[in-house]
This record gives sequence, structure tokens and C-alpha cells, in this order.
Amino acid sequence: MLETLLGSGNREKVLVFLYARQDGYAREISRFFNTDLNQIQKQLERLEIGGILASRMVGRTRLYSFNPRYPFTTDIKSLMGNAFKFYPQELQDSLVITRRRPRRKGKPL
Repeated sequence: MLETLLGSGNREKVLVFLYARQDGYAREISRFFNTDLNQIQKQLERLEIGGILASRMVGRTRLYSFNPRYPFTTDIKSLMGNAFKFYPQELQDSLVITRRRPRRKGKPL
């Protein structure tokens, strides 16, 4: 939908995924959209170099999210929110639901 504006379909997928879930990692995004991991990693890296995304390490996983210090973060999120409304309902529902395995009670972090 925004591929012509953003320059890449994978870039659109990354931004929509992060809009819907607030954060994510490369393999999670590539599995969700059934795309090549390498292409998703390249887009995440380009967006991070551009300052749009910020990453942090959680264990051995690099977790990406929107950079709150980027001056146009609210505008990008607004654009992604408007584009998100035009996605098919089943895709919207699956993007919003984040199912993570629960931790065992009493297990140390």
C-alpha cells in the first residue's frame, strides 16, 4: 500500500509490524510476513541508521522499536495507523495479538 512512498514493501511491513506491536525482532517480523530474514534485517538496519528506529539488546536478541527522539515519530506512527486501517481485518487481528509464552511462576529473570 505504501510501498511506492517508502521505497520497499519490506520497509512497509517492518513499520506496520512495529506500529501494531510497539517492538519486535527481525526473525519475528520475517516469520509473520513469511519473507526473507536477510531483507528484513537490512530494512531494520537502514531504519536504525536513519534514526527512525532504536534497538536494544534483550538477552541475545536485538529488539527494535520506534525512536522516541526522532522528530517525525508521531507523524510516521500516524501514517502507519491510517494505513493499518486499510489492511484486511484478519491481518489486523493477527498483528495486534501478541502471544508470548508465559514464564514459570517464580522463575528468575
